[in-house]
Amino acid sequence: MDDDAAPRPDEPESPRPGEPDRPGTPSAALPHGALPHEFDHRHADVSGGWLRAAAFGAMDGLVTNTSLLAGVGGAGLAANEIVLSGIAGLAAGAFSMALGEYASVSTANNQIDAEVRVERRAQARHPISEQTELVGTFVDMGMTEATARTAAQEVHRDAEQAVTIHLTHELGVDPTEKPSPLVAGASSFLMFAIGAIIPLIPYLLGFESLVAGLTVGCVGLLLVGATTSHLTSQPRVRGALRQLLFGLVAVGATYLVGLLVGVGVPA
Repeated sequence: MDDDAAPRPDEPESPRPGEPDRPGTPSAALPHGALPHEFDHRHADVSGGWLRAAAFGAMDGLVTNTSLLAGVGGAGLAANEIVLSGIAGLAAGAFSMALGEYASVSTANNQIDAEVRVERRAQARHPISEQTELVGTFVDMGMTEATARTAAQEVHRDAEQAVTIHLTHELGVDPTEKPSPLVAGASSFLMFAIGAIIPLIPYLLGFESLVAGLTVGCVGLLLVGATTSHLTSQPRVRGALRQLLFGLVAVGATYLVGLLVGVGVPA
């Protein structure tokens, strides 16, 4: 038997994949030299890109078009007029959401770029003060002053890395991980359109019933609320009911407005 293959008494046994690390376990004992993020868990994208825009777009599409159908239906419009209004609302809302998301994310990215330029100028003009500021930040994080000074010196050897570290700690943003305006806009457009067409499904299938359209819209609200809660590791039932409640408030209010300004509910 090969002596090198047997673990020595003074060496900690390597954990199996999926097991929690034991005190004293060397990094080399991890599966194939992997880090925990690679085999034990993964983090979702929280940079504010496609997921936020997609969730917001789907919810907005559902609430907007379900409420629109309730308003024009309460005003007494015929089924074909309700469908026309719904399709117009889908198109207008999807383009509005997409352009709004694109402009919003672009503006936020431009603001981050402006702060990067400010930080670069500050480090070029006052390198010692900026490095001292980072020492204070590291000390506040729990480092000893000696360790903090060494770390700050290492960071400031790379000007771009120093800018990133300073902005991450001072503003809470990483200038190297900005969301894409195109992805946000496209996600918002697509999901708004999907959400907005859901309450129109009964009409498109030949059922000229406002109640059916509103019912399908409410089911869509439940599904979107549950799905969003699942993606964010929140209770799905609570998320679904919360979204339904918000939608019912908008639908009820819009229906009342339609009754007040319309020509009356058809017999």
